[in-house]
Amino acid sequence: MNDYQFEIQRRATKKEKPAFDQLIFGRNFTDHMFVMDYHADKGWHDGRIVPYEPLQIDPSAMVFHYGQSVFEGLKAYLSEDQEVLMFRPYKNMERLNKSNNRLCIPPIDEELAVQALRQLIAVDRDWVPNVEGTSLYIRPFIISTEPYLGVAPSHQYKFIIIMSPVGAYYKEGINPVKIAVQSEYVRAVKGGTGNAKTGGNYAASLKAQEVAEQEGYSQVLWLDGKENKYVEEVGSMNIFFKINGEVVTPELNGSILEGVTRNSVIELIKDWGIPLSERRISIDEIYEAQKNGTLEEAFGTGTAAVISPVGELFWNNEKLTIGGGQTGEIAGKLYETLTGIQKGKVEDKFGWIVKVDEEKAVTTAI
Repeated sequence: MNDYQFEIQRRATKKEKPAFDQLIFGRNFTDHMFVMDYHADKGWHDGRIVPYEPLQIDPSAMVFHYGQSVFEGLKAYLSEDQEVLMFRPYKNMERLNKSNNRLCIPPIDEELAVQALRQLIAVDRDWVPNVEGTSLYIRPFIISTEPYLGVAPSHQYKFIIIMSPVGAYYKEGINPVKIAVQSEYVRAVKGGTGNAKTGGNYAASLKAQEVAEQEGYSQVLWLDGKENKYVEEVGSMNIFFKINGEVVTPELNGSILEGVTRNSVIELIKDWGIPLSERRISIDEIYEAQKNGTLEEAFGTGTAAVISPVGELFWNNEKLTIGGGQTGEIAGKLYETLTGIQKGKVEDKFGWIVKVDEEKAVTTAI
């Protein structure tokens, strides 16, 4: 394993931190960020930790015009022993490279990226919140920066990691959310970029999300873009249903994002011996299961919310209540187990946790 050390330029005056018991998701950012550049002639180079500040980018930078960008989302937690723990960072960096491949962006050294993250967290360790239900949200992203108005892959990029102390993503917390099934707009299709974590997918979802929120729903459940029939995913989460004792989730088909939390949930459910299948599932099947009483629970999985029970679906002008609008048994157990592993309270027999080494931030390499 390479022992990467990055130049550290510390902020002269630290920011005033928000109250950790009143955090709003994604509104506050730590004192520092990681930045690394790419040029076709030099490869990835000049990795450094610098004060969090605005970027200076040419107005003709290709990211503004052609959307060549990717990002990730993961979290770090403070344990009861005051250790800082990251949840599955290598899995996130592996997925980042899958997105890079789809968007014609040069791959990142995954070990380098995780070590950069460890050192950045060590520098901003006092930003890891210590209040129940909070965490440090981490956003690695890559943007194309070559100043060129031509439709082609860029020859220049920036890899940046920023961090934000956060509370619950949904105002409902672990309480069930209400979700509207989207039948008019399409987020992604097989062969497109739906299985990559790129900004364009989220821009395509905004109109439907706006309409759903106006009608009192937290999120949108997307159907497939071809037949407008098969369940795909929620705007910020993968989706699971428990039908007649079996947990079912849409199979990965090229237009669904392969969630890290989704993968973790599948491993846990299989480990518990609960029947689980990844397959195509139509909205008509969900409707019939709700009507005949076999739809026992539904929940979403994602880094931001971890586990989010679904208490109601709105489809074809009809409200479908799930599990009496209450948190289901499996969703509750998954939430307690995952958050327990993430905070070091539950045994991590899967090897998902990576500890942050504070000494990593001491050495400044130039």
